[in-house]
Amino acid sequence: MVGASLAALLGRAGLNVAMVDPRPEALELADVGVGQPAPRVSALTPVSQRLLEGLGAWSLIRDRRVTPYTAMQVWDGEGSGDISFRADQAGVPVLGHIVENDVVLAALEHCLARMPNVTRLYGQRVASLGGDPAAPQVVLDNGEKLAASLVVAADGARSPLRHMAGIEVSERDTGHHALVTTVRTALPHGATARQSFLATGPLAFLPLTVEGDSHYCSIVWSTSPQEAERLEALERETLAGELAGAFDHRLGEVEVLDRAWCFPLSQRHAQRYYQPGLALIGDAAHSIHPLAGQGVNLGLLDAAVLAEELLHARARGCELGEEWQLARYQRRRRGDNASMLALMDGFRMLFGARHPALTLARNLGLSGVDRLGPLKRLIMQQATGQRGRLPHSCR
Repeated sequence: MVGASLAALLGRAGLNVAMVDPRPEALELADVGVGQPAPRVSALTPVSQRLLEGLGAWSLIRDRRVTPYTAMQVWDGEGSGDISFRADQAGVPVLGHIVENDVVLAALEHCLARMPNVTRLYGQRVASLGGDPAAPQVVLDNGEKLAASLVVAADGARSPLRHMAGIEVSERDTGHHALVTTVRTALPHGATARQSFLATGPLAFLPLTVEGDSHYCSIVWSTSPQEAERLEALERETLAGELAGAFDHRLGEVEVLDRAWCFPLSQRHAQRYYQPGLALIGDAAHSIHPLAGQGVNLGLLDAAVLAEELLHARARGCELGEEWQLARYQRRRRGDNASMLALMDGFRMLFGARHPALTLARNLGLSGVDRLGPLKRLIMQQATGQRGRLPHSCR
């Protein structure tokens, strides 16, 4: 999603772009957002929505399947702390939208297909990175060579391009695996995203709407590797009972509609976001615990800022990809990303602590913040992406 967004931003501005993708073919809009929801979803902030609107992708996403949420509720499953947020308190119509990743990607690829200066190379991987920094070159696994002013790695948390470039990464094992599935609940979700902090890790019920039916949710349960493997192996009916019980039956009985998927969670942060001829964006630059749903939003901001810096340089008549442009991109993004990674790590450790004093403190803190209007508004601004200097494409 992040790489496709950058390709669309640059392609729309008239630059020649090649997008290399190992998937065999593009997603078709007609094949996504129908039937049962896909297991992988994202919580897109209003800032990300504005970026996608500018690219012409949002109307396509809206026409397929998207679920706005106007409230969030968070509570401590081990105590009494509880906090809720509403869109009207933040002065916005919605706090965000839950969208299947395939829907977002299909919409972006639909836009890219209509840009004649964007070449999409499916079924290909980058085998090696080389060339002069002023004219970097990649060799694909079919032997084809591509030269460009800049190579951008948007190839995920275990980025092969980052490894080829020798860029080191700081990595922290969160001690969690994520269990993901789709459920139907007895009670409607009421356009509210809910999350409970349990002794084993946070459990989120993210609202989904299928053909007007608001009884669907996407589940993200971050827990220990052993517990995640146990849950993944359960029969659907048994897993449904555990989900309902762990969630205090706040949405009533639960029906599990899909198999459960389990994957490890690590936080990574590249020590630098560029070297001559190469830039990192999205998960290739940073990957974050999903408890606040900020991962893809941070990546989309990376794409928007990098595009803005490159296009400003082009407007001044400069060659694209010069080091000063990439340094400006890094200055604008690395600090914000580092702050969010540190915040999520702090939340994870605080709510994972079992000491009675910490349990009391966090419960008092949650309830106290719930009564402090200005602080709640500040937190909501952060959660909706309204942080610092936004690129023009996100305003």
